[in-house]
Amino acid sequence: MRAIAIEQFGGPETLTPMDLPTPEPRPGEVRIRIAASGINPVDWKIREGYLAKALPHRFPLIPGWECAGTIDALGAGVSRFQRGDVVYVYTRKPEVQGGTYAEFVVVPESIVAAKPKSLLLHEAASVPLAGLTAYQALFRRAPGVGPGRTVLVHAASGGVGMFGVQLAKHAGATVIGTAGPDNQDFIRSLGVDHPIDYRAGDVRAAVRAIAPEGVDVVFDCVGGETLSLSYELVKPGGRLVSVVDTPNADEARARGIEAYYHFVEPNAEELAKLGELLDAGKIRTHVSSILPFAEAALAQEKSREGRTRGKAVLVL
Repeated sequence: MRAIAIEQFGGPETLTPMDLPTPEPRPGEVRIRIAASGINPVDWKIREGYLAKALPHRFPLIPGWECAGTIDALGAGVSRFQRGDVVYVYTRKPEVQGGTYAEFVVVPESIVAAKPKSLLLHEAASVPLAGLTAYQALFRRAPGVGPGRTVLVHAASGGVGMFGVQLAKHAGATVIGTAGPDNQDFIRSLGVDHPIDYRAGDVRAAVRAIAPEGVDVVFDCVGGETLSLSYELVKPGGRLVSVVDTPNADEARARGIEAYYHFVEPNAEELAKLGELLDAGKIRTHVSSILPFAEAALAQEKSREGRTRGKAVLVL
């Protein structure tokens, strides 16, 4: 099969077109003929070796952790799907090697969900990783998000942030969102009640003007200094959830808040729930650019710049 893979960790030049063996599904697995693969920051972090100690890996390594496509082969015992079913999936496995920058990927059927009927294949490919990250961060780590609660989403226009905004708003929460000046109208269209231009001034002061006692939940999709300033923005008893960096437990304890790092997990049931919300028009995705697989390096570098509105997608 055709694939984009790396033989060693390094810069974008390590991404190389290769002809690799087509994977065969084992018992309980399905093989998906990939139509499109979403681009995520974790892709270039894996390429550069930042996660080498945290995640077992093997070369040649095909990046990519989400896709949409058609099931074309079934392993023994598969019962939920048939050949020809159109699906989408977050594909992270215990070993990083067989990713989605390829013609085919093999995954357990237990993590696969039917593609939302209202989405085109490239749109569906933009959802699994980012959508599940936001869903799990908000509803597993910060239960109670709903009416009467205020949620602050950092990087509200990004791939994960845009789903965080919409899911919190759909649950009934008041949403504050940070984004650059060019994305203020976009985050308003997602449902942000109080948009903040993080380049225009003091984000702390802006949030405090909206929520003097602090917010109930901070959903951090930036990390670093943004995470550091967030502790004081959460009211006592509230929660801080980062999907980028691990919060300081001592700082959180001193302020009387709970703080978590969340690393997204594959989950077919939650993916199906996202599909229902998408098909009902309750939430939406936004694909900012569609690139051929041959331009995977360019797509990753755009992701690394951190200024993508919504998601970029590779199509085969």
